[in-house]
Amino acid sequence: MKYLHLIWAALFRSKTRTLLTLLSVVAAFLLFGMLDSVRVAFNSGGQVSGANRMITMSRLSITQMLPYSLDAQVRAVPGVRKAAYAAWFGGVYRDMNNFFPNFSVSPDYLDLYPEFKLPAAQKAAWLADRRGAIVGETLAKRFGWKVGDTIPLQATIFPTGGSNDWSFTLRGIYRVEDPKQKGQEQILFFHWKYFDEANDYVKGRVGWWVVEPTGADAANRVAKAVDKLSENSDHETKTQSEAAFNQSFAKQFADIGLIVTAIMGAVFFTLLLLTGNTMAQAVRERIPELAVLKTIGFSNNSVLWLVLAESVLLVVLGGALGLAIAAGIMPAVSAASGGMVQLPTVLPQTWAVGLGLAMLIGVVVGLLPALRGMRLNIVDALAGR
Repeated sequence: MKYLHLIWAALFRSKTRTLLTLLSVVAAFLLFGMLDSVRVAFNSGGQVSGANRMITMSRLSITQMLPYSLDAQVRAVPGVRKAAYAAWFGGVYRDMNNFFPNFSVSPDYLDLYPEFKLPAAQKAAWLADRRGAIVGETLAKRFGWKVGDTIPLQATIFPTGGSNDWSFTLRGIYRVEDPKQKGQEQILFFHWKYFDEANDYVKGRVGWWVVEPTGADAANRVAKAVDKLSENSDHETKTQSEAAFNQSFAKQFADIGLIVTAIMGAVFFTLLLLTGNTMAQAVRERIPELAVLKTIGFSNNSVLWLVLAESVLLVVLGGALGLAIAAGIMPAVSAASGGMVQLPTVLPQTWAVGLGLAMLIGVVVGLLPALRGMRLNIVDALAGR
């Protein structure tokens, strides 16, 4: 630490260059902090143990539908307090840019989601209307829908009567009070029975069951019992936590881990080139100064560590600032999205990995310039050779 003032002075010898390099490091680690936190949270999949809501889906894939005949058996499993079923519909409103989640569900589906607040009169109207639908408040505001409107959807998977045109009557608008869960207001629900009757090809099939055990301690036992119902059949099931189900659902569209890794690999490769060039140029400009340090008694190893410490300090300082900014930005982004995007804060493991990467990058980009400084010949350096 006694040489910190020397390291600091050398680092800011060219303030503009150092500041621009520092901003580049900050930007890289800001991106890393946000993306890696999402990746960690996304892949932290909930365990069944302790879950208060579980999802039973096909063991093969979420795209494989299950026979409706399992419904009575699932509900009869000891330890199941409530159960409901749903199926992905995949319709779009007017054009593909207006995509939002839409499911066909059982009449008691909302009983498993008490956080969805739907006025009793609207719920009764929805249940009484075969072609009725309900939507979240955020989605209704997005398209200016009001109760009684007709909502046309274009089917992307399930035609009806040889056409892709489906229409529903909006009978209710639910809301979610928790601001962190506002993304749940972006969904349209309609009746599975109508879907089953009206679609041209798929009959008596559902996508998944939502299962509520009698208690968190019963979750594992219930999950095993439910999966045993279809064991060794052509429709084996996998019961998992709701969080794990959501992850597997999203993975049908993209591998989040692979995307994050590819982006960060490109960013850090560019960062290595940038900071490596900066350190090489900084040492090249200070060759006479390093020779003077050797002349007054600094050893070769001392010069090596001074240059390495300068490189590591630059990258670690930028990395810490970038991660700190990411931690401050992510809650604001989540709030601004109205709950549609929920980013966790920078997680401890992301801090650890980020600071470790910063130190490693600092050593890598500073090693060659540091070795050059260590091997300097004093006479040649002072002569400018």
